[in-house]
Amino acid sequence: MATDPREIVDKAAMSRFQWTAVLLMVGLNALDGFDVLSISYASPGIVRDWGIDRAALGIVLSMELLGMAVGSLFLGGVADTLGRRRTILGCLLVMAIGMFAAATAHDLTTLSIYRVFTGLGIGGMLASINAAVAEAANARRRALCVVLMSAGYPIGSVIGGMISGQLLKVYDWPAVFIFGGVMTLLFVPLVLWRVPESIAFEMQRRGKGALERINTTLRRMGHPPVDALPDAPAVKPRAGMSLLFSRQFAVLAILLGLAYFSHIITFYYIIKWIPKIVVDMGYAPPTAAGVLVWASIGGALGALTLGLLTLKARVTALTILAMLASTAAVIAFGRGWDTLQEISIAAAVAGFFTNAPIVGLYAIVAQSFPTQLRATATGFVIGVGRGGAALAPVLAGFLFQAGWSLALVSIILGLGATVGAALLFAARGRIGDAAPVAAK
Repeated sequence: MATDPREIVDKAAMSRFQWTAVLLMVGLNALDGFDVLSISYASPGIVRDWGIDRAALGIVLSMELLGMAVGSLFLGGVADTLGRRRTILGCLLVMAIGMFAAATAHDLTTLSIYRVFTGLGIGGMLASINAAVAEAANARRRALCVVLMSAGYPIGSVIGGMISGQLLKVYDWPAVFIFGGVMTLLFVPLVLWRVPESIAFEMQRRGKGALERINTTLRRMGHPPVDALPDAPAVKPRAGMSLLFSRQFAVLAILLGLAYFSHIITFYYIIKWIPKIVVDMGYAPPTAAGVLVWASIGGALGALTLGLLTLKARVTALTILAMLASTAAVIAFGRGWDTLQEISIAAAVAGFFTNAPIVGLYAIVAQSFPTQLRATATGFVIGVGRGGAALAPVLAGFLFQAGWSLALVSIILGLGATVGAALLFAARGRIGDAAPVAAK
């Protein structure tokens, strides 16, 4: 009987080539982190130049999140059909075009259109890299690798925030988008060089030349090639949304999507509004970008901490606890504080606890759905969740414009994480290792 290459990858130790691929996925998610928050770094300058109010700014801050929702829902299925690698490369090009276009925007309408377009690429990227990193890792390190990949988001925010702060001291806000576009394009040759199509996808698709491509990847991982592939099922298992909403997976997918939706309201309230909140306290825009950097540093530490804890405890329990802590941290941030140091510490604590549940949810999705459904499921959960992401800045903007205090807005939006924890608790019995789907 032919050896299954997926079992070779699952049982063997992680090679340098696999860790390099995981590192690149961390970088791609870091790129997403910067691209999403670029509008936050640029927002004080946009408000100054165009004279818009906070309600209008809230709408603009949500536009790429709307695009991400659509991109996640539709391009996750593309990644399960055409492959993770092709989808990643296509999304990089879409993101680069959108970033460069945003630098040329001259009013809210054009900027909003360009941010929606950028969001399409970001949403598809998130669904693709979550599946790709899960399939590049062995069984023992899969949850850890997915969490590390997810930690790239706040890392990108940190690095991007530092660079943006320096750019804004010399140039106007379009420079932030130009920098993002250049960095996005630089990842294209890196992906072509070091990220092959996953063996799990090749085994699922069984396209022409699959054996040769699988053996090439096995050699790069340090494994001997296989002589033949195990027999494919006589009838291929279902895939896509029809499988996701089958009796086997529908309830879990919906609960995870709603949990992500609820928690992301809390997360994106903090991430999107910190720069403007700090500017309204009387600080300069570069200083406001620095506070967002502290929030992102906290987020990166939260992601890495949760990743290490997954080696000792169940990721579902850790995620629920982090969500509950998120509510407390965001409410504490809403106190306002008196000094820049206190504001920065409060932002870092809020970032720590609001980002950790996001990476936990990515790991839960990766381990709960099979190969032919992994990107579709990730795309669905992220797509539903990005509805909350798009809602948070708009809702906060209208509440602030209506005269609601920072403390009260923080309480209302901070409770989203608690709702997410309750939904994840309800889903806990359905979460587990991805079970194969029988052909029908």
